[in-house]
Amino acid sequence: MGLIISTYMIAQSGQLGVNLLGPVLIGLLGAFVGSIISVRIFSVFTKKYFITEEKIEYKAIDWRKIREGNVGSRFLDALLEGGKTGVDLGLSIIPGVLIISTFVMIITYGPKDPSIGYQGLAGEGVPFLPWLASKISPVLDFLFGFKSPKLIAFPLTSLGSAGAALALIPGFIKQGILTGNDVAVFTAIGMTWSGYLSTHIAMMDALESRKLASKAILSHTIAGLCAAVFSHFLYIIFF
Repeated sequence: MGLIISTYMIAQSGQLGVNLLGPVLIGLLGAFVGSIISVRIFSVFTKKYFITEEKIEYKAIDWRKIREGNVGSRFLDALLEGGKTGVDLGLSIIPGVLIISTFVMIITYGPKDPSIGYQGLAGEGVPFLPWLASKISPVLDFLFGFKSPKLIAFPLTSLGSAGAALALIPGFIKQGILTGNDVAVFTAIGMTWSGYLSTHIAMMDALESRKLASKAILSHTIAGLCAAVFSHFLYIIFF
């Protein structure tokens, strides 16, 4: 997902009229910092979970059984099983992605033509999010450098799907509200929050540690915000 976000952002250089390679690299560095923060925060919770306080001993973790057969049969078996698991995972994340993305769109955009009003067109909603963001615009400007309240839609959409959030970029460019700083912040938070709703439950189930799912989401949330803030101030330093 990081490669997709990076290449997509750089590809918008022509539309924006600015070379976005620098902001994207800053966003990548921000995501790197965010990943470190996420791991360090999560390690605090995992230490308490895997190590008992009475005795310093690790809880037993079952190892995966090696598949039988030669290399070819094991490879084919792994390929087919991985495909099945991928489809199951895709189906399991669809509800969260659709719900979050649709909800953000509903509370972000108003009527296509304000002079006419609502026409029942796709993408029309109630612009509650920009109104709410305008109330805290000084905070958003200081932490992320957002000059328009509408830009908050990207981070919120990233919670459901980073890919869906990328679809907002052309609209931001057309409205003239996207800057190099925003690209750096979007790259950082988009990469850090990629898979936000689609990975934690599945990963914790695979590790037989479902109780840590909420802790993983908390760590992920803090890391994404830190990555965005770091990228914003780093952009200010270099640009």
